[in-house]
Amino acid sequence: MEIKSNILRIAIFATGLSGIVAEYILSTLATYFLGDSVLQWTMIMSVMLFSMGLGSRISKSITEKLLEKFILIEFLLSFLVAFSSLAAYTISAWSMYTGIVIYGLSILIGLMIGMEIPLVMRLNQEFQVLRVNISSVLEYDYYGSLLGGAFFAFIGLPYLGLTYTPIVLGFVNFSVAIGLFVILWERIEAKLKKRIVSLALVVGGVLISGFFIAQPIIEFGEQKKYKDKVVYSEQSKYQKIVITQWKKDYWLFINGNQQLSSFDEEMYHEPLVHPALSLSKTPYNVLILGGGDGCAVREILKYPNVQKITLVDLDPAMTNLGKNNEIIKKINQNSFANNKVNILNTDGFYYIENTDEMYDVIIIDLPDPKTIEIGRLYSFEFYRKCYRQLRKHGILITQAGSPYYAFNAFTCINKTMKKAGFSTTPMHNQVITLGEWGWILGAKNISEANLKSELQSLTFESLETKWINNEAMTLMTSFGKDYFRNDSSEIEVNEIHNPVLYKYYLKGVWDLY
Repeated sequence: MEIKSNILRIAIFATGLSGIVAEYILSTLATYFLGDSVLQWTMIMSVMLFSMGLGSRISKSITEKLLEKFILIEFLLSFLVAFSSLAAYTISAWSMYTGIVIYGLSILIGLMIGMEIPLVMRLNQEFQVLRVNISSVLEYDYYGSLLGGAFFAFIGLPYLGLTYTPIVLGFVNFSVAIGLFVILWERIEAKLKKRIVSLALVVGGVLISGFFIAQPIIEFGEQKKYKDKVVYSEQSKYQKIVITQWKKDYWLFINGNQQLSSFDEEMYHEPLVHPALSLSKTPYNVLILGGGDGCAVREILKYPNVQKITLVDLDPAMTNLGKNNEIIKKINQNSFANNKVNILNTDGFYYIENTDEMYDVIIIDLPDPKTIEIGRLYSFEFYRKCYRQLRKHGILITQAGSPYYAFNAFTCINKTMKKAGFSTTPMHNQVITLGEWGWILGAKNISEANLKSELQSLTFESLETKWINNEAMTLMTSFGKDYFRNDSSEIEVNEIHNPVLYKYYLKGVWDLY
């Protein structure tokens, strides 16, 4: 009797583990395909919890053959979970309705999970009194959730990725079903045993096949997202990194968003680096936040008086790409091998908050602020900390998205830097593969009245550049009339406790892009 009760507790432990991991998998898929991580994680978790409630309600209509039906639910759950990623990638290759599939799976998986817990309680009631039964079932379910979260964060996503984590999870549910079937064999009606064995063979075979077909299917779905040939793809703990090739040029994408193209990346990286470095009279110590591709470092190394470059990028997969991938190394001219460069893989906000080092120039080359998480690195609090770590004549420049496709977001970044104490000048350039892109340059000890004129006087004659020159500086710091500024006074400053920037960004006119 104790063995039977224990196997039921193990089953509910596995249910808690697989349930929470399934929620994380679907939330990650929704973020990757649909964007806005806060919205997607919130809605997926809410939809699944609501569906679990419905599943619990439905379970009360199951009045007989509880064990057999629990095993069948486990089989179905193992199939749905194991092939959730494959379904999302397959649908994404052929239609625009990936979101419907992901949310549909959330509902179905939530229903299955919601039905399991009441069924286990009812199966276990003959082995334990009510108060012990309820507490032990919920206890093991919650313990499983903790282990599931740790598994997804530290093993599943970083090592197995979205390709194999769901399949492993499917095997967890399948193993639970088989364990219950074997140990509680005598409780199952004879005529159902053959059916369950046959179904187990089919489901087991399908799950095993998943290990062989998963990678090709996901690669196919991945390729359909990009118009050019995918030559490199990696799911790190933090993001999806993809490199594509067209003729002799390469494109780098993070979570489906272009970061650079070898065709014209100098038209982005030269404006990012040279105005700030040339404006600084003493660019001895330079900090880069982001920039894991190494192209900003390549440009900084053109200044012989630079003594130290510290690059802080959260994702080691990205900096390893910059150091070791032959395609990226060729683009960045193996800049990470220079002994002036020190690479740290940590959160930029945490680093600037805790460092005691003072810098002459800070260059912020981060992804667009389309989520609250990234928006922290464009906040008043963050810029204020950067201001504190700059020397008296320090310069800061940040990529700021598009001044036209996301005007409100661009203006918000400018306002936020001003509030942090910087004199600022917006800049922009037509990067052929990115469209009209922008930066905000801030100075500590140059008045706003003089900052623009000083930038326009820069010549770069002693530097080897491919695009930027004095004429370019006049163009980059000129915007014409305030075409979009009818209601810019209503744009708020981005703060940690008032994260408005990501909303401005997502509400940009990206359809025109």
